[in-house]
Amino acid sequence: MIKAYIDASTKGNPGPSAGGIILVGENLYIQKSIALPHLTNHQAEFATFVALLDDLITQQKNNEAIIVYTDSKILAETVQKNYTKNLDFQKYLLNIQERLILFPNLYLRWIPESQNKGADNLARQGLQKQLKKKN
Repeated sequence: MIKAYIDASTKGNPGPSAGGIILVGENLYIQKSIALPHLTNHQAEFATFVALLDDLITQQKNNEAIIVYTDSKILAETVQKNYTKNLDFQKYLLNIQERLILFPNLYLRWIPESQNKGADNLARQGLQKQLKKKN
């Protein structure tokens, strides 16, 4: 089983953004920050989940049992309900739906921010790198 923790960080809303991803499993421990474009914080959470799914597909891990933890209630609820009225989120949901077809055993769970500090720190580090590049 693989456990994944994801979070996003944004400076301004919208503004420069980054995501943090942690993957933990048998013989697997990956931490990474990913640069994202100017997004709202909620959009950045969706974009980070899409990036995680792409990463897992690239690593050919999509057939494993995977639990993804996020502290974004909007992301978790949208994906679990498979629906959103928000036009900004609809394109992300469509991208997520297309990818989730390849994941027979993936579950997305909401957790409190206090349990997601590792991914939060990676997202903040990624954002700081982006902000330094601009200066």
